[in-house]
Amino acid sequence: MPKLLYITTIPVTISSFFVPIARHFQAKGWQVDAMANGISTEPKCTDTFDKVWEVDLSRNPLNPTNVLSAPRQIRQILQQQQYDIVNVSTPVAAFVARHALKDFSRQGKVKLIYTAQGFHFYRGGSLIKNSIYRILEATAAPWTDRLVVVNREDEAAAKQMLAPEKVRYIPGTGLNFDRFNPERIDAADVARVRHELGLAPEHSLFLSAAEFIPRKRHRDLIQAFAKLNRPNAHLALAGDGRLFEQMQQLAKDLGIQDRVHFLGFRRDIQILTRASVATLLASEQEGLPNCVMESIALEVPVIGTDIRGTRDLLGNGKGLLCKVGDVAGLAQAMAWILDNLTEAQMMGKQGREEMKAYELQYILRQYEALYAEVLNELQPNGIFSLQG
Repeated sequence: MPKLLYITTIPVTISSFFVPIARHFQAKGWQVDAMANGISTEPKCTDTFDKVWEVDLSRNPLNPTNVLSAPRQIRQILQQQQYDIVNVSTPVAAFVARHALKDFSRQGKVKLIYTAQGFHFYRGGSLIKNSIYRILEATAAPWTDRLVVVNREDEAAAKQMLAPEKVRYIPGTGLNFDRFNPERIDAADVARVRHELGLAPEHSLFLSAAEFIPRKRHRDLIQAFAKLNRPNAHLALAGDGRLFEQMQQLAKDLGIQDRVHFLGFRRDIQILTRASVATLLASEQEGLPNCVMESIALEVPVIGTDIRGTRDLLGNGKGLLCKVGDVAGLAQAMAWILDNLTEAQMMGKQGREEMKAYELQYILRQYEALYAEVLNELQPNGIFSLQG
């Protein structure tokens, strides 16, 4: 049976995106392994994959280990395990691994697939940064047997660097449609989280679930919420990260700390979402944001920024879009939700049916077809059909 290896820079990428896909192919008898820096301490990975491998990859592209030790480690594991498919993701791991294994691919020993969760160059990004990452991706394109993209902007960019037949649009790594089902959310649980936050029946809650890092632009959300100036409105921010305390201080400075709730990491996002009138995502860069898909599946409207990925999900009236950094626009969108609750609820309900295109079973069928295609190229005398 085939042997598949996932490689990312850090293990949270694997545990967040690839575990359901890995389990699907394991159920078909495949050996599915994973490699990342620190993966041996990530329980979800060690519990899922047949083998996990440590590698000296760093998120800092200038870290010398990315050049000095990681390529050698990757080649040694491939020679030892003889994987049929190596599926890479995250920019550093994708570049380093493809470079390390390019000769194996040329010799027909392995197929290299890059799942780009969002290129690090994008419309509206820094000219210098865009240029650097575009050059790096164009350099790596000849080492890539298939390039998987998750949004339409990246699809167009990929086809400028790689033969179109090698580019695959697969929208994400699969939404658990059953878990994010409004009918499965108990009203008592919704009441519980509202009580936890000290919300009265007349209080309306906005929710943002995002890591506290610069590109998520929590500052814009907090400033917009202050500008909204609706005493019965509350804002909940779920997640953690290095800007957490700084954003807490901003809420205090704006005098809204009593209505802004910093929740930290949460495992009940679906309940918090159903307790909200809308969810918010003010990012300047996304690939295909899971939090937006989850909110739409739960029939809760979304206010997002007009960027790739988010635009794919919220276009055609499925949500409200604002320009990146438009604090006044975010405040106006929140005001519209509060002033048009019935219309907002209808907007949320209309989107769920369209989320089936992002549902896990659909995504699994796309990966089955992709893996079968490259396996047939690797072993021309075999006919792989993985569906069913």
